[in-house]
Amino acid sequence: MTTTLRPSGPEEPSGQDGTSRAYEILDNGREIGGLRLTAYARGAGAVSELYVAPEERLRGRATIALLAAEEVLRDRGCRRIECGVPAEGAEALHLAAALGYRETGRHLVKPLAAAPQLPPGSRVRPMTRDEYPRWVENGRVVHVELTRASGLSESEADEKYHAALARQLPDGPATEGARLLVLEHGEEAVGTLWVGMRGSPRPGLACWVWDVLVEPEHRGSGHGRSLMLAAEAECFEAGADRLGLNVHAGNIPALHLYYSLGYELAEVFHAKHLA
Repeated sequence: MTTTLRPSGPEEPSGQDGTSRAYEILDNGREIGGLRLTAYARGAGAVSELYVAPEERLRGRATIALLAAEEVLRDRGCRRIECGVPAEGAEALHLAAALGYRETGRHLVKPLAAAPQLPPGSRVRPMTRDEYPRWVENGRVVHVELTRASGLSESEADEKYHAALARQLPDGPATEGARLLVLEHGEEAVGTLWVGMRGSPRPGLACWVWDVLVEPEHRGSGHGRSLMLAAEAECFEAGADRLGLNVHAGNIPALHLYYSLGYELAEVFHAKHLA
């Protein structure tokens, strides 16, 4: 048995300064599946759309194909490979773990049936331009800490954070389709929220929570829940019927909050360093 990869199309531009290419999975020259590989300028690669024909499964085909994919990305200068596994893909989750992939985060989704009300004394308002630089720095510190826990270096995490801001918020608080909000409770600003009304990273979702942050001195008082309720209200009033978000694997308090609010697991993200 000889399982190999063969390009099935040309390289194509991909988001985040990357290039993408589809490959066939071959067994002794016979096509039995396919996958897509993306290489990014930041030194990371991704595997997606992995498929093996049903009659060829449980024979190690996907294992060999993934190992071959790692070699392709390694040859292209990638130091890290990333992948997402649908929540219902139990076999794929086992395969990722067996090959040394580490969970880095989860994609959660919640159906929206009504606009929730904030607790008494809480309200949201637009973030001002004067507040924006401090919000950027606060978010950077949190992002770097959480992302480093998933295996990135501090410089890689910092670069990834600023690249995302430049891409998603080119005009800061005035960016079209973005809601940057401040949660106030009583007379104090206790947290911030970033909701995107378009440009979601997941197909079929118009609204996306990009960032939720409660000020350190105000944590443990339910303000994180209030921020998420505010996000749901913003999206519902904009006509969306679902709201999505990603959460880092190490952010256990956030995971507990989202699940308690009715969010459902859609995809599990993994990564592996390529020696």
